[in-house]
Amino acid sequence: MRPDRHPAPGLVRGAAVGAGLATAHTAVNVARLKRPPIPPPTILEPVSVLVPARDETARIADCVRALLASVDVPDLEVIVGDDGSRDGTAEVARQAGDGDPRLEVVALAPPPPGWLGKPHACAQLAERARGEVLVFVDADTVVDPHGVAATVALLRAAGVALCSPYPRQRYRGWLARLVQPLLQWSWLTFLPVDANQRSPRPSLTAANGQLLAVDAATYRRLGGHRAVAADVLDDIGLAKAVKRVGAQPLVTDGSDVASCEMYGTAGELVDGYAKNLAAGFASPPAAVAALAGLAVLYAAPAAAAVAGAARGRWRTAAWGAAGYLAGVLGRALTARATRGPVRDAWMQPASVLALTAIGVISAHRHARGTATWKGRPVTTTAPAAPADAPAPTTDRPGRQEP
Repeated sequence: MRPDRHPAPGLVRGAAVGAGLATAHTAVNVARLKRPPIPPPTILEPVSVLVPARDETARIADCVRALLASVDVPDLEVIVGDDGSRDGTAEVARQAGDGDPRLEVVALAPPPPGWLGKPHACAQLAERARGEVLVFVDADTVVDPHGVAATVALLRAAGVALCSPYPRQRYRGWLARLVQPLLQWSWLTFLPVDANQRSPRPSLTAANGQLLAVDAATYRRLGGHRAVAADVLDDIGLAKAVKRVGAQPLVTDGSDVASCEMYGTAGELVDGYAKNLAAGFASPPAAVAALAGLAVLYAAPAAAAVAGAARGRWRTAAWGAAGYLAGVLGRALTARATRGPVRDAWMQPASVLALTAIGVISAHRHARGTATWKGRPVTTTAPAAPADAPAPTTDRPGRQEP
């Protein structure tokens, strides 16, 4: 093979430098994370944990039992909202509660025009809650016994209005193993964590609805979930709404306080990401362009390293290897900080390519208006004046016993 007498192509050099800078930013973010206190102090104020659930018989029991095992929150209520489930979710939730008076299971009204399902469900649950802190928990999330108290303690200690500790992600299957670790990696790599808390700019905002605590007074001041009635990414929308009223959100690592298994099958994962990915950008074409740029940054160096070595172009191979290793290091730093699988960091190029492919599917479905989730259409167009959220259909006088 002939020696490489030419400099590495600019694309490969640029990608390697970009990946290196991004990894340096990851290291800074990891060092500055504010984590929930373990063990937490006792929370003396009333706390309402709100769980919207639709077709969640496979997960809701574990979620409810974990929440009722919470410690250090003497004044706790757990309200599960059955959002039109077709599989007996409400009954499973009641059975999991085993008569605990802190649990209430309510039937929710379907979303009216101008509302998406989850924001409407959350709005109804918040209307019923009496806590000074509202903790929204997804039905596929299992909160550790100290998780609720630790989350509320961090909310108050940090002086923020919204706190979103990112749960550690549980998953099975080859596609989930590729894609799910990118959840924590993405915000720890590209979001300035300190700026997320301090800056009023909407673009510097992140949150995760799997576990999200919000000060009840601020929540009502910003209009509650009415402010995000048509937002597919209602968690990020709520954090942006917090900024609009002059308060601060906080996203941080929550791997010590909760875990979440978002999808049970590869099909569910594709449908879930297809619902969400394009919604995070200004338009479907913008989503495709951004994900293509991500692929260039993290997949091109690996391809260049292999191709350069095969052709004897050693400078190209060296730059490609440097870019690949920078991406692997960033992934490993994130995994170590969030209790993810460090051993899978080497798969970073394949992970990014898988995410890009799903992003194309997402953009296509959103452009055609065919994106759905659990039998309901998904729209990213906000109404001019969202309708008020009706109260849950069950009466308030007493808690609904299992």
